[in-house]
Amino acid sequence: MSTATPESVRPPAIAGTFYPADPEALAGMVDRFLADARDDGLSPKALIAPHAGLVYSGPIAGNAYRSVARRAREITRVVLLGPPHRVAVPKFCVPAATAFRTPLGDVPIDADGIATALKLSGVEQSDAPHAEEHSLEVHLPFLQRVLGEFSLVPVIVGGPSPQETDALLAALWGGPETLVVISSDLSHYHTYDGANRRDQAFRRHVETLALENIEDEQACGRYPVKGLLNRARALDLRVTTLDVRNSGDTAGRENRDRVVGYGSWALEYAGTAHLPDADRATLIDGARRSIANGLRTGRPAQVQHGSFTPPLETYRATFVTLNQDGRLRGCIGSILPHRTLVEDVVVNAHKAAFGDPRFPKLTPDEVENLDLSVSILSHARPIAFGSEAEAVDALRPDIDGVILQADGPDGQPRRGLFLPQVWESVPKAEQFLRHLKAKAGLPQDYWDDSVRLWRYTTETFH
Repeated sequence: MSTATPESVRPPAIAGTFYPADPEALAGMVDRFLADARDDGLSPKALIAPHAGLVYSGPIAGNAYRSVARRAREITRVVLLGPPHRVAVPKFCVPAATAFRTPLGDVPIDADGIATALKLSGVEQSDAPHAEEHSLEVHLPFLQRVLGEFSLVPVIVGGPSPQETDALLAALWGGPETLVVISSDLSHYHTYDGANRRDQAFRRHVETLALENIEDEQACGRYPVKGLLNRARALDLRVTTLDVRNSGDTAGRENRDRVVGYGSWALEYAGTAHLPDADRATLIDGARRSIANGLRTGRPAQVQHGSFTPPLETYRATFVTLNQDGRLRGCIGSILPHRTLVEDVVVNAHKAAFGDPRFPKLTPDEVENLDLSVSILSHARPIAFGSEAEAVDALRPDIDGVILQADGPDGQPRRGLFLPQVWESVPKAEQFLRHLKAKAGLPQDYWDDSVRLWRYTTETFH
């Protein structure tokens, strides 16, 4: 790494305690965590990763940083947000130093990023809160080993609103050259089982972007996490859980009465996210097995949790579509994520085969020539409009899946959903919206102030 002038460098504060002070030992330790981590084929724009001593949280952080290895050549800047542990910070604090040092070298501070941050309300500049803070420093050796040369925008986050953190992230978001990292540990000093319960609840809140449900004791970095989840809603980001464990699983096995939880998550743009081919094949096979089990027993297949990859165990909403000889034979799904991806596919495949009210139940003779596809839905985002004409103009043909909700002429709520595939047969936006209203049980010319629309994208495969 480059070397800055001595008077402008923030020296390492936790070398020799949280991680080895010897450069060779530190590099070897980090490299082992990275080598032992999985490669789930992700291309994250943002990460959430822990910040404890590496003997405790290093394996979990390794899974986070392994996920960005394929993007290493294009990432030249890291925006790193973490909570304060030593000096209180009202909202945000950036340093005056021009570099952060670790035993592996100096990481230059991105002056333009600091200047951009300082234009925002609530951002102060001081080296004091950064001097002894470990929540940012502990990530640097991982970033140095994965990325090599990069510049850094380090921000300590006190207690801002999610919207304020979202605004900061939006200003610093950049393009493919910028990686966003949120530093946070999870529950602190509970029993092993109690920590697992709390940390799994936090996991589901992150996966479903349910920032309002995150409680104060679930994560020390909850404020930057909430801001990132708010940004994820706006930008159609998809979350994948990479790892959730605690100190009782890593270096604290002899003391499980007071453990600390750790987790890592990757956030990708949903429109370009792609499950590994092996995971896709697992889902298609699970859907077919569920239909076969339904023919034998009348029930969907059972899911053995704990035996699947982390992406398949992440909460997601899906639709399963069945076609026979080019004609629709069943399509059922979930609008909101409320169970794991693999379980949602298994359940929805069974419902599409035997519970779609538009079709008779599937028969054994139809299975052999059945074409089956799975669509993974992104987080639905509201569409802004002031009239039906504006709503039509806001739709993006061949891209948007659309959800419509309205009060019908009888005052009863109605809802309809179209997958993006519907654009193939209904290519014009005005026609698309009319058909969607009909699916919701409304007259095609119906319109009033109760109409609401949401858009989403899908990853669809056969």
